[in-house]
Amino acid sequence: MADQKSITEYAPCPKCGGVKAKKIGYTWWGGAVGPKLYNHVKCESCGTAYNGKTGQSNTSNIVIYIIVSTVIVAVICYLLMTTMLNF
Repeated sequence: MADQKSITEYAPCPKCGGVKAKKIGYTWWGGAVGPKLYNHVKCESCGTAYNGKTGQSNTSNIVIYIIVSTVIVAVICYLLMTTMLNF
């Protein structure tokens, strides 16, 4: 298949050492953008999700992504509310 990655394109699983991983396309925390941004993959052997480039957990990246996203949404909402109140 043209869209499937070869077995060696991702770092081994940090939990079981498995070498087969599948790219994650969508997550609750990052929608479709977050997993692409952090090369989020899932081990086909044990189901652990991790960074396919580094072989490490994406937990700290996920926390930063959520915080930054929340701040951006809060700023946009604030700006919209202050603009609406001025009219």
